[in-house]
This record gives sequence, structure tokens and C-alpha cells, in this order.
Amino acid sequence: MDMNRFRLRRFLDELAAAGELETHAGEVALADVAKILQDSDKAVLFEQNGAESQRLVGNVMSSRRRMALAFGVEPRDLLKEIRKRLAIRPDVVEVSRAQAPVQEVVMTGADVDLYQLPLHVQHGKDGGPYLSAGLDFAHDESSGWTNVGLRRFMLRSRNTMGIDLLAPSDLRAMFLAKLQKGEKLPLSVVVGAHPIDYFAGTMRLPVDELGLISSLRGGALPVVKGVTNDIRTPADAEWVLEGYLGAEGYKEAEGPYGEFLGYYGALKMNPIFYVEAVTRRRDAAFQTITISGPTMARTDTAQLSTLRTEALVRRALEGAVREPVSVYVPPATGGVFNVRVAVRQRVPGEARNAIAAVFACQANCKNVFVVDPDVDVFSDEQMEWALATRFQPHRDLVVAEGFRTLPLDPSLDEGVRTGSKAGYDLTLPFGQNQRLESEVPFPPTFAGARFKSVREALQDGPKYFEELMAAVGSRDGRDVMRAIDELRGAGQIRRDPALGKYMLEG
Repeated sequence: MDMNRFRLRRFLDELAAAGELETHAGEVALADVAKILQDSDKAVLFEQNGAESQRLVGNVMSSRRRMALAFGVEPRDLLKEIRKRLAIRPDVVEVSRAQAPVQEVVMTGADVDLYQLPLHVQHGKDGGPYLSAGLDFAHDESSGWTNVGLRRFMLRSRNTMGIDLLAPSDLRAMFLAKLQKGEKLPLSVVVGAHPIDYFAGTMRLPVDELGLISSLRGGALPVVKGVTNDIRTPADAEWVLEGYLGAEGYKEAEGPYGEFLGYYGALKMNPIFYVEAVTRRRDAAFQTITISGPTMARTDTAQLSTLRTEALVRRALEGAVREPVSVYVPPATGGVFNVRVAVRQRVPGEARNAIAAVFACQANCKNVFVVDPDVDVFSDEQMEWALATRFQPHRDLVVAEGFRTLPLDPSLDEGVRTGSKAGYDLTLPFGQNQRLESEVPFPPTFAGARFKSVREALQDGPKYFEELMAAVGSRDGRDVMRAIDELRGAGQIRRDPALGKYMLEG
């Protein structure tokens, strides 16, 4: 098997070729990493990071273009490609430890020293240096599947880290089940992987998520068991931290930390991740991902959340309306709160059905905007235009309350655990898009049949002025108006009062 095809380092080479990689060859202090990443609109490779001169990369997934490059498509085709790959049958192949590049270097016991990793402070009030790019792998005893998630880990000691495990998730449910038995939960954490693997880690589907990674890659996934546990992780990753979540439960303060909504999360009581082994490639690249801050649309987490929300919304729409056309979630909202949907309505009310489907499928979706297919959901300009010209608040605003919501939302009233949602029906009233007043103007194309004169063209049938210019091959237009004026003077021409087309009288 090709152990480098989906390697992070190979993808960095692809980014460099596409002009999407900024490289710092000289030594960069860990304290400077966060500001450099925030100020750059490219992926950033630090060749010599920290006192140990570690190789560190960030911003790899912080733009839709880079995510599209990871899937080999154009940005507008990204969701279509993801949906196609989700249907691919998974192929997970276990390889030996000798074959696994991620276990070329192995450290266990007293050799484990997390202080040697290039962990950095990402936000001014964070509780300490963080590992933000941790893909956690755990064995779910109830299903027999491998669960994969994306979480943050705060450096705590030479061999321990805090993990954020408060939000509802499969991993939290697995950990709580272990706590009831007084047992620890084995866990392996991948650091440094292809963007496709990270995207798979954000998805919430009832499947074995090793298979999900394979399907999204579109090919076989090589996996290897850990050196201290039997958890299988991608054999082509850069780093793996092996260990367990302690049986003492939620006993350790973790945070504060800049959350994906653009605000700080407060200090929390969370579990401890005990690290028993660290394995890596010999020339491994460590990875960090950006989250929160004033440039929300240019963070890794917002882009990942955007794609996950789009995929889940599209799936829900397919059962709610006959013809969903496109879905886009602006990353500036953290990739979850505002959803744009275009549908082709076949019967009245389908726009409202689309709104209801989005309300139900995602707890985090707060505002849903539904438009006709002639509006580009990727265009802020066109969405603002649709809101201004196709929306009557008394008629087209759908508001509902009492929904499960995201506790991190700072707009919630204190102590309130449910939230409200708003749907904006920005579609034209059903059937109205056939009126001239509802048609979008475009520059003339001057297409149509040719005739010897304006009169002969009108004898063929009523025509717009553009069609008359095309009919006589005019590249000016004033000559056509002179011909129309002559016909008007002879009382031989009139206008269609509904469409404004010119036609011969009688």
C-alpha cells in the first residue's frame, strides 16, 4: 500500500505547488505561532519551531479552496464530491507495526515527555499550551466500531493532558459508561493527518468511523494497532499519542479556551488524558489547527464545521423537498449557525418544508435562508439582494422556539437551556417567477434568427428590442430604433403592454 498518498507532508507539497503554503525556514518561537497563523490567509509551515526546532504546520484546512484541493475538486463542487464519496464501500486494511510509518519512532514509559511537543498558547487567556489538532480514536464496546472525534487537549504535565469532553458526543457516552464501572477508557490521539481524515472526525454518522475515513478518502485505509492498546489508527499519520481517560472522571480544571463561536469558553471540570506512549514518523510534522478569534472565516474549525453542516443538511433536505439545489454555510458563523439553501419548488410550501428540515436536523442551526435556484447561495451580494427584494417579514419569517441549542451561544438568556430558530423564506411567491417583474436582468446576448429588415422580423412574431438588433445584425441599436420610428409614424407598430415586446399592428 502507498503509505504516503494521504500523508500530511505530501498534501503540503500540493499546497506549495498551488501557492497555498507559506514557509518559515528560520527558528520561530512558540509564542509567535498564533499571531502568524491569524495574520496569514495561507497554510503555514514552520520548519524550526520552538527550542527543539520541531516541524509544525497550521492553517492547513482554514479555507474552502484548500479543503477542495484535498478532495481534488473545485470549491463549488466540494459538497457534491463528499456526498459521492460517502457512498463508497469502505476498505480498512490492517498492517503490521513494522509496515506502519507512524510507528517508526516509539517512546513509552519514562521516555514520554509531552513538554517536547510543539504545543503553543493560541489565545491570550487560554489555560495553557494546547494540542488543538487531536483526532481521538476509541473502541466502542456497544457497537464494536471505532469512534473518531476531533477535540482539544490542554498540556497538564509531562505525561497528562486535559480533554474537553462536556458536549454531547459518542466519546462522552462511552466514557460515562466506563465511569459507571469504575474503569478507564483507552484512547489514541492522532496529530498530523490529511484534511480528509480531520473532516471525517467531525462527522456524526452511525457507522464505524474508520470505514468513514476510508470512504471519504476513496480508497483503502491502512491502520495499525497501538503499541500499548489494540485501538487501530491510520498507519500513515504523522504522530499518535496513546493512553487512556482516567477513571477518576471529571475532576480536573481545563480551560479557559477560545471556542469555535468566536468567544472564550470558561474554566471547566474535565477528564484527564494519561499518555503512555508517543509514536511518530522519523520526519514527522506536528499539526495545530486554528479556532476562534476575529478572523472566524479563516479558521480550520469553521471550515470543517461548515462542510459537516452542509453534508448533514443536504441529507435532511433530500427527504423533505423534491429538488434541493445547493447548500452553503458561511464559515464566519463558526460553520453552524446560518444555513443557506436553494430549492426548486415544485408545489407551494416546499420552501417552508426546507426550513423545517434544517431546524430539525441540526441543533446548532439557528437561521435558515431559503432561495430560488437563480440566487447563488455562495454569494453574499446575491443573498443580500434576495433578502431585500423577495422577503416580507410579516409573511416570510418563520420563528420557532423551545429547541435544543448550543450552550456556548452567548445570546442565550442566563440559565436558559433551549433556544429559538428563524427561517427566512426568500423565494418568490409560487408561480410569480414567470412575471417579467421577477426576472433577473442580464446583458444582451443578441441571439436569434436573422431577417432582411425590422419589418420582416416582426412579421415572424413579437420581439424584444435585443431580438430585433440580432435579427438585422445591428451592432449599434440606433439604426433599429430609426426603423421602429418609421413604422410608428406609419401606424404599423405597437407594444405588448405586459412584456414590452414590439409587434406589428393588426
